[in-house]
Amino acid sequence: QVQLVESGGGSVQAGGSLRLSCTSSTDISSRCMAWFRQAPGKEREGVAAISATGSYTMRGRFTVSRDDDPKTLYLQINNLEPEDTAMYYCAARGTTDVRPCNLKSDFNYWGQGTQVTVSS
Repeated sequence: QVQLVESGGGSVQAGGSLRLSCTSSTDISSRCMAWFRQAPGKEREGVAAISATGSYTMRGRFTVSRDDDPKTLYLQINNLEPEDTAMYYCAARGTTDVRPCNLKSDFNYWGQGTQVTVSS
């Protein structure tokens, strides 16, 4: 079982930056990991994914990275826009196999989310 806890969200002004953290109960260095977000009234969308080998998929101003700590994942968001306001979730694939890792992978473990609010 993998338990994920996100942190680092908050209220910021447009143009600012945030680094979100995802802390796991177990080693996630061998798992496909991703960040998603969901704004009120909108569908959940993926923003970044990273494989066990470090290959990644990212959208624009989002940078996903792993820490030297095998239980930690980050999401750096630069030049924040009001449209980035959403709940941000960390997700982990259910297995540690070597299948391709992207935003359409099967993520079985999810955190509770951390809120990001951007004001203009």
